[in-house]
Amino acid sequence: MMIRLKIRKVDPNNDNTPILTNQAIDAYAYDVLKEYKPKLLQEPGRFSFQHFLESYLELTLLFRDIYYEEDQNPILGRTIFHNSFVRVFDRENMRVLDEEVSANTVIIDNSVMKRGPEGKAHFTGVHEGGHFLIHPGVYSVQRTGQICCRRENLENFRGLPQNAEQWREHQANRFTSSFTMNDATFIPFAHQCLRKYAIFKRCIILGENDEWDTVAKDLMPEEIADTYGISKTTAYIKLFKSGFVSYGLDI
Repeated sequence: MMIRLKIRKVDPNNDNTPILTNQAIDAYAYDVLKEYKPKLLQEPGRFSFQHFLESYLELTLLFRDIYYEEDQNPILGRTIFHNSFVRVFDRENMRVLDEEVSANTVIIDNSVMKRGPEGKAHFTGVHEGGHFLIHPGVYSVQRTGQICCRRENLENFRGLPQNAEQWREHQANRFTSSFTMNDATFIPFAHQCLRKYAIFKRCIILGENDEWDTVAKDLMPEEIADTYGISKTTAYIKLFKSGFVSYGLDI
């Protein structure tokens, strides 16, 4: 049975956006992973985001060319909370159309499934699952009944969110990072990587040593990405957020 998040406080002035600490999101991600694939709390590994969405969350998963306006940021994913329409591009007939989509559906843009960005597809898929788990109280009551996640939403990891929408994206990103690379395995694995490259310290300060910079920016992210099935960028951000890499000052 899918574990539901116990939300104790919401912001009524911002579409009932849940008020959650990062620690609360991490704890929830741990509980969901413990039920879904407990082995991944014992040793680092990867899983199929398709299986997570379809088997565990019991969502319908579709792949489409999601339409976006020329002056807007590309849309990588949508989560549909109740029956509605989604604008897509029909390449076979070279036209834009509104496709009717049932409730409890996740749509992933075809662009993230092309050869090469597998890690982006994984992150996008789990991110949409995070919205489904954390934000039904927001989007299921709205007229459109869906969340539209643009590339900037999934790639914006710096700075504090400035509005309710950005907070919801932050929450989905945090869930995705913690669920995909849970600290139970990630922290020991990162320490192991440091020792592998003969670095016997907790944090690499960028700019202190060129060889260590290469380890922090390239070698460790590549090894983590290969192990967890995510992108190097996502791996590097996790290293940074977990305190394994630092600029040596607060930014």
